[in-house]
Amino acid sequence: MEHWIPSLRISERDGRVRLGLEGFGDVEGDSLQEAADALVAYVWRVAMAFRAGGVGPLYSECSPDPALLDFIWRVGETAEDGGDLRHLLFGPNPLAA
Repeated sequence: MEHWIPSLRISERDGRVRLGLEGFGDVEGDSLQEAADALVAYVWRVAMAFRAGGVGPLYSECSPDPALLDFIWRVGETAEDGGDLRHLLFGPNPLAA
């Protein structure tokens, strides 16, 4: 079964790299690597808060996107299992052997 992954956004602003995922905010870094590290850390914190119930109650009026909730749950599961979150956020590494 194939899972939905949010679209990745990349841009440059005032000499800094900006990365973001659909449904999440953006992060910035001086380099692409720094921005990617910041995005991984940010999404990890969101996933851990969600799984711990720290996001708050969800009401029907809130209309959360089920695909986004599934994605963030998978991020949390991957983190808890010691997996690489970069694979979920950026896809497989084409340079990996």
